[in-house]
Amino acid sequence: MQSDGNPPVPFVGVIGTGLIGGSIAAGLTANGWDVVGYDSDRDSLEVALERELIGIAVDSIAGILDAPPEIIIVAAPPKATIEILANLETSAVVMDVAAVKSAVRDAAAHLPGFVGTHPMAGREFSGPTAASPALFRGATWVVVEGSSVEATDSVIGVIETLGANPLFMSAASHDEVVASISHLPQLLASSLLASVSDLPDALDLAAGSFRDLTRVAASQPIPWVEILKSNEAAVLGAVDRIRIQLDAVEAAILADDDELLAYLSRSREARRALGAAVAAVRVGLADEPGELAKVGHALEESHVDVRDIQMRHAPYGGGGVLTLSVRAGEEEALRHALQDAGLMLVQ
Repeated sequence: MQSDGNPPVPFVGVIGTGLIGGSIAAGLTANGWDVVGYDSDRDSLEVALERELIGIAVDSIAGILDAPPEIIIVAAPPKATIEILANLETSAVVMDVAAVKSAVRDAAAHLPGFVGTHPMAGREFSGPTAASPALFRGATWVVVEGSSVEATDSVIGVIETLGANPLFMSAASHDEVVASISHLPQLLASSLLASVSDLPDALDLAAGSFRDLTRVAASQPIPWVEILKSNEAAVLGAVDRIRIQLDAVEAAILADDDELLAYLSRSREARRALGAAVAAVRVGLADEPGELAKVGHALEESHVDVRDIQMRHAPYGGGGVLTLSVRAGEEEALRHALQDAGLMLVQ
């Protein structure tokens, strides 16, 4: 859109105003972009409008095309994304954010301005009520190779405005990699919980490491069924690879200590090379009014980028431990602010 006497304001259309689409809309709106949105779920669309994630709501995809935006962002589950793209006719730049790329790329082959993408960010909660303009800050955002330079440049503008870091990959490479680093962890989290479901008191004893490993199992299951089935071949390949690793673990346990030590040491070095995307700060909360207000004040004073919050309640009342995950390098500022607020840090 053009404002008289001012530079043009970027104008985008978002199809799908759930967690990802809503967060994209919120981030662009916060940066001064004009955003028109549509969702087949009327309640989701109304929440997005009420929360001002979008500036305009329309009642159909045709309404998006009629706006008309410079960039159209399709933020729907894989099957819906494929159907939308296959039936879309536009010369505008179009990007998707689905978790599988090969099938989506094929469905959009007729669109001259299409760019396939996938932000490597999310939450275990869904819907526009969980949307945040900060969801993608510091995240890697996959951009599928092979699109026109002009369309790709426009999409990179969206990604960088949202604070993410673009990474170029082929569609096939993306699908194989995310099967191991995103889709398989979802299955492993569910498997871990299933493995202890019949052990008395197991979940009562579960602490930080188990909770961290199984956090994603709290995600809505229906979208994950679609994602896993849409990337079936790559997911089954990842399952085979983890089965081989479990066999190796069993062999190492049955062998001498040196073999087990070597296996664990290799894993430790691989994890250290990965680096810490976030740092966890734990604070003890007393069972009294005002404790969370102190935390809020510390967050405001420290200006840290909060990536996740988890609360572990004491089993019989008496407060609990709040874990705040922040961008790596910002943990000291938060620790100082929490201490200044009179709160007790937990190691």
